[in-house]
Amino acid sequence: MIFSAPCAAAETLSYRVDLAATGIDPLDQALNASSNLLALRTAAPVGGFALITRAQGDLGRLQTALESQGYYAGQVAIAIAGRDVADAELPEQLDQAAPETPIPVAIKIDTGPLYHLGNVTLTGQAPADAPARLAPLASGAPAVAADMLAARDRLLEGLRDDGYALATVSTPVGTENPSTRTLDVVYTVAAGPKVRIGAIAFTGLSSVDPAYVRRRLLLHQGEPFSPGAVESARQDLTATGLFTSVSVALGTQPDAAGQLPLTFAFVERKKHLVGFTGAYSTDRGASAGVTWSDRNMAGTGQQLNLHAKVTDLVGSDTKSPGYDIGAQWLIPDFRRRDQSLSFDLDGVREYLDAYDRTGASAGVTLKRKLAAHWSASVGLTSTTEQIKQEGVTTEYELISTPATLAFDNTDQVLNPTRGVRTAFSLTPTYSFGRADVPYVVAKATGSTYFDLGSPGRSVLALRGMVGSADGASLGDLPPDGRFYGGGSATIRGYKYQSVGPLFPDGNPLGGLAIDAATVELRQHLVGDFGGALFVDGGQVSSDTVPFEGEPRFGVGIGVRYDSAIGPIRLDIATPINRKTGDSLLEVYIGIGQAF
Repeated sequence: MIFSAPCAAAETLSYRVDLAATGIDPLDQALNASSNLLALRTAAPVGGFALITRAQGDLGRLQTALESQGYYAGQVAIAIAGRDVADAELPEQLDQAAPETPIPVAIKIDTGPLYHLGNVTLTGQAPADAPARLAPLASGAPAVAADMLAARDRLLEGLRDDGYALATVSTPVGTENPSTRTLDVVYTVAAGPKVRIGAIAFTGLSSVDPAYVRRRLLLHQGEPFSPGAVESARQDLTATGLFTSVSVALGTQPDAAGQLPLTFAFVERKKHLVGFTGAYSTDRGASAGVTWSDRNMAGTGQQLNLHAKVTDLVGSDTKSPGYDIGAQWLIPDFRRRDQSLSFDLDGVREYLDAYDRTGASAGVTLKRKLAAHWSASVGLTSTTEQIKQEGVTTEYELISTPATLAFDNTDQVLNPTRGVRTAFSLTPTYSFGRADVPYVVAKATGSTYFDLGSPGRSVLALRGMVGSADGASLGDLPPDGRFYGGGSATIRGYKYQSVGPLFPDGNPLGGLAIDAATVELRQHLVGDFGGALFVDGGQVSSDTVPFEGEPRFGVGIGVRYDSAIGPIRLDIATPINRKTGDSLLEVYIGIGQAF
């Protein structure tokens, strides 16, 4: 292939490079990546003497590339303007060359025969099973440098996994055998003693209680040393959210008992955090809020989280601004690790087309991590609220015991590109209000993400939801406990709560069952910008059985901007089967993907 570059200045020469392909893809890639003649031809223009120097440097680099792929008898030749780079008359010829005419540079490669491995030997101190750690590297395999280095890394990792924490393995040393076209390779191993974990020390702790960290730590003195166990312990401490970084340093020598000390070094996060939230949609209007957190009460990772938000500012589906205020006290590792207990207080006021509501709730929730991606929670919540709907005001007292089982193996919180999220919830509730009735709300949600191309550039996102409330009639169920469709959480393009059964005046009545689904294609475009195409669909039924309402569909496009705090989202959607009262377009702005 031929590359050319324009002349950058009068004292420089332009040149083109012809590097003939060998037909061996890994070798061609290595040769092209090694050549400064190719890499610098436009970035660093040169004069005649410097061009010769650059070509002479390429001789060694290309020879190394050949040998790295097992071609130890290969030859490299470079000619500039038809003369070998060592030709004594070449500098004078280049001095007389016209700067505007590209100088031809030809690189010829004679690969020679491919060498294979001969004897693969370990020397020094190594356990009996060490040679097996080199597999699949063995005598007769192509003598590729990357394969030999990868075998060294496998051997070293295997030794350390077996408890040889201080093991070292040298870079392999090869000896050519031209007559047999083989390469003998020697690894020098110093396994050192097999050790156990020794005394564990902490540095960098100030506001975090060392006793809490030690209780949380997955490692204990006297356990067999394992790099994997050490890394798992480090990641587990990082996941507490108390530290910006956690690192581990090994001791240089084991003690008399064969135990190797470890030191965990911490950099703590700031104890207090202030955050701001904001969102906008044409149906619910704007919202703005502030959060404050003490994320390390008592030095044990307990959190006090406060939030206050003004909601429903100038929305098409709202009648007046509302508020949402609350406080949470979170106790991590309650009675056992990976189990938390939280106490929540919330107050809300909202004026919607569907109803006006003023309410307060208090609850306690126990949450436990069951496995790597599974969690479960159970709680008890008491709610007092006053709801006005269609001119009738009713007061409700609710006692509920929500239980949830969730799975999440996605790669990111705000912008997932692969994985699955699912949640199944069951909320038995007893309502004291217009009628004293027990009922149960069941709901299942799920989303999955498929990375279609290069990482994160093209993502197909799917979501679905189904829910049902059983045990109470539609009239006896509190209006805020019914199901509604429309809005960013269900069917974009339709106003918030506008999909489903309606009162005769057109205001939302709500239903006893819902189903909704979304297909969304997210595509990175240029720089920090991306786009989205989506179709939402769903229905709300006055019966307790999903999939029996009147289906509604919305389509739309979106713009995404990848900011430091996550993707900023702008979606514009329109209803497909629009009915009287539906807007032609709905706009949604927020932080993070729609789901």
